[in-house]
Amino acid sequence: MATFFMFGKYSSDSIKKISPERTRKAVNTIQKLGGRVKSVYALLGANDLVFIVSLPGPAQASMVSIALSKMTDISFTTSPAIPIEEFDKLFAQVR
Repeated sequence: MATFFMFGKYSSDSIKKISPERTRKAVNTIQKLGGRVKSVYALLGANDLVFIVSLPGPAQASMVSIALSKMTDISFTTSPAIPIEEFDKLFAQVR
């Protein structure tokens, strides 16, 4: 399973619907599409929230991003993440 950071930006409509129930539905959607939620944070700054999730690959990440956007009216930018240990090993080979 790969790790993805899903950064969300609220719309004016999505702000009105903030609730624990919507968060539970979002987590359930991720699980139904083969993923696991590692953590979720509200943010201050350019993004309003981040889901850190494990998914089989980029196709499932795209599916989750679209499904959550449709369900919540929150726009998501999804980025793959590489654990720093793996990153360091990859770039040690380049030297």
